[in-house]
Amino acid sequence: LANAHLASNLRALKLEQDMGPCAVTSTVFFRYELSEKMLSACHLLSNNIDDPKALTNKDVRFCLNTIQHEWFRVSSQKSAVPEMVGDYITAFEEISPAVLRHIINMADGNGNTALHYSVSHSNFEIVKLLLDANVCNVNHQNKAGYTPIMLAALAAVEAEKDMRIVEELFSCGDVNAKASQAGQTALMLAVSHGRIDMVKALLACGADVNIQDDEGSTALMCASEHGHVEIVKLLLAQPGCNGSLEDNDGSTALSIALEAGHKDIAVLLYAHVNFSKTQSPGTPRLSRKTSPGPTHRATFE
Repeated sequence: LANAHLASNLRALKLEQDMGPCAVTSTVFFRYELSEKMLSACHLLSNNIDDPKALTNKDVRFCLNTIQHEWFRVSSQKSAVPEMVGDYITAFEEISPAVLRHIINMADGNGNTALHYSVSHSNFEIVKLLLDANVCNVNHQNKAGYTPIMLAALAAVEAEKDMRIVEELFSCGDVNAKASQAGQTALMLAVSHGRIDMVKALLACGADVNIQDDEGSTALMCASEHGHVEIVKLLLAQPGCNGSLEDNDGSTALSIALEAGHKDIAVLLYAHVNFSKTQSPGTPRLSRKTSPGPTHRATFE
């Protein structure tokens, strides 16, 4: 609390009720308030927020830098205090909804917002506060090309209540957005890292199993390459999952699994492609009496 007090006013409201000589009931409520400097900067922002030219003014830019520095200090550290973040959000909204929207979506030099950092630090109480403000751009990509949803697909989640917050985040944005640098989706990232919990959550929120990245890879190919057999089963169980797609090198999930030596996965993929009732129209169906090709036979046996 001492560190938080340096840049903001911490007001304690103490309500005491004298119950006589036998007992005294004392309740203390703490509320974090904006410092005078921060409050002044927010009001200046409010007065100029609808004028793009004014936002480039030297004095306004100085105020914006003040706001950004303080907001990230409060919201985006691993040690951030949820109560403090909540009080700041309330204070911004009291100034104006436009100010709240502007500040919550501020990005630093790496393109990260408070939501990016909160997700990365697994500060899910703060993630919830940001989402509840109803002004977060959950699809904002940082300079590395990742959205908060993509980062959440890799975040450490220990409590069930935190997983519910992650699911809420997934439902608020585009789970099928592609990272700008390689075209990967949140599902591909979760699959590559073996995060079956996140894979299930993303699929429940509408993640497309057939999206291909810049190299033509799909989530199924990622799972096949890394040997995540349970995830492969989960993906194959999705309606419309196309196991016959090829990447830019002409490889399929099956050929990738074979090359990686994952025979158990190769069997699953071979069965899905050749015997699944949900196979794509035009996909040749081999007779069960037809022997697989030499490569497949050698591998399966």
